[in-house]
Amino acid sequence: MTVLAIDTATSYAGLALFDGQSVLAELTWLAPQSHTTTLMPNLIRMLDQQGLTVAHLTGLAVALGPGSFTGLRIGLAVAKGLALARDLPLVGIPTLDVVAQAYLTQPLPLYALLAAGRGRFCVARYQRTEAGWQRVGDYRVVELDELGRDVEEPTLFCGELNGEIEQTLRTRLGDRAVIAPPAAWLRRPGYLAQLGWERLARGEQDDPAALSPIYLHHSRGG
Repeated sequence: MTVLAIDTATSYAGLALFDGQSVLAELTWLAPQSHTTTLMPNLIRMLDQQGLTVAHLTGLAVALGPGSFTGLRIGLAVAKGLALARDLPLVGIPTLDVVAQAYLTQPLPLYALLAAGRGRFCVARYQRTEAGWQRVGDYRVVELDELGRDVEEPTLFCGELNGEIEQTLRTRLGDRAVIAPPAAWLRRPGYLAQLGWERLARGEQDDPAALSPIYLHHSRGG
């Protein structure tokens, strides 16, 4: 089974191919307001590099958000179109779950972050269990001055960070803030592909007609 992953949830877009054992190909790029013009050419290029076509795909995984309204709409439209045209099983994966998956082997609780624009962030808190990461609470939108204010123990912060966020967290939380290194801030579509493959291997799939993105709205103090 070869799964194609499509992630256009934020300004960072990504594609990956996963066969259950290896990430066959992975591509990420910065695509502010250009998902429409860059997604399909990059998809075709990635398949060509592997000597594959859409006909070789046996499943699809798409990032559901939270994230950009336009970006999510484009990624979902392409994934649904391929699923319906090729009769391929499709699964949707929350984007913050993809961020958390990259840190499965470390023991600390973590906060996964995505940029939400206007100085806001989509966040979710996760605890590690024997079965993997378990989300604690809801997906939320917070402002920088709200970020991490409920953290009482050493916690890993990962995802779409920047220098300002890092400095704010270190000042506010001290040793309780464990910051992922800059190279790890990039969200990898290979993890999306792996999570999608695992769901498809269990016989799960989503209805393309009913699959919808996760949109969040900010509620001060929420």
